[in-house]
Amino acid sequence: PLGNEEETAAAKCTQLCLGDSLSISDLECSLCIRLFFEPVTTPCGHTFCKECLERCLDHRPNCPLCKQSLREYLKAGRYNPTVLLQDIMLATFPTQLAERRELHRAEMAELSNLTKNIPIFVCTMSFPGIPCPLHVFEPRYRLMIRRCQESGSRRFGMCIYENGKSFADYGCMLEIRQVELLADGRSLVDTIGRQRFRVLSRGHRDGYHTADIEYLEDKKVSGEELQELQCLHESTYRLAQRFCEHGDLTSRHILMQHGPLPEKEEDIQASADGPTWCWWLISILPLDPSYQLSLFSSTSLRARLSQLQRILTALLQQPP
Repeated sequence: PLGNEEETAAAKCTQLCLGDSLSISDLECSLCIRLFFEPVTTPCGHTFCKECLERCLDHRPNCPLCKQSLREYLKAGRYNPTVLLQDIMLATFPTQLAERRELHRAEMAELSNLTKNIPIFVCTMSFPGIPCPLHVFEPRYRLMIRRCQESGSRRFGMCIYENGKSFADYGCMLEIRQVELLADGRSLVDTIGRQRFRVLSRGHRDGYHTADIEYLEDKKVSGEELQELQCLHESTYRLAQRFCEHGDLTSRHILMQHGPLPEKEEDIQASADGPTWCWWLISILPLDPSYQLSLFSSTSLRARLSQLQRILTALLQQPP
């Protein structure tokens, strides 16, 4: 076996030999023209950065160079790194590889910020504490979901479209719980609503919308006001229970789809978004999205409960 010094000398020799026969352009991805980062090789023998290949496969399931079908490769959903190539890069261009890693780390750090340039999915109303299942098929949103997972934030904003704007001024952060990849690259994404936010400014990144945001918080009350709020909360919850037991076909269908009315919470002011059962109710009631949005953007729990009480009373007075 070689001693430590001989091993170092052998490694140096390999580095020099490789360095003489390779230039940095030999180790560049043909898609991003940068040094390979996490190189992967397709079954047809072409090598790309993992991220570059994934972005191509978002659009069509073929090799970007020879156009051979990569459906089976895509279906497996696993991209194994080309280890030999990584070792060669480490041996010949360690400094440039370190710089490339640092660049990737900086890009990921920027993507994991949860108030600046957050990705926005423009689709449907979503609510704090309420599951929101999504079917993702557009290339821009495939990229967006993957970035949310890779950056570790696992969160993005959901807003509805609003006339005259690219999306509404208020939305809900969604947290990705699970992603099920389908063979053709589409995915079923199981998310749950987290905090509400207000949009401060709008932007774009690689085809999808982004926004700078601030989070919404219900105004806290105390003393006599809190006692009144608790009474209003109790009576509105009782109406919600009556509505759920109302027993007509539509409400039974709703309960099968959305599960039962959530339990009351001990402290009605514990969450910045107020009790979850209110959001559950708003999500199942036959309300216009613009009206849902006005309830959603209110930071007064009292106002929200009063509106719900009015709606429930009207619905309960209708003949089944």
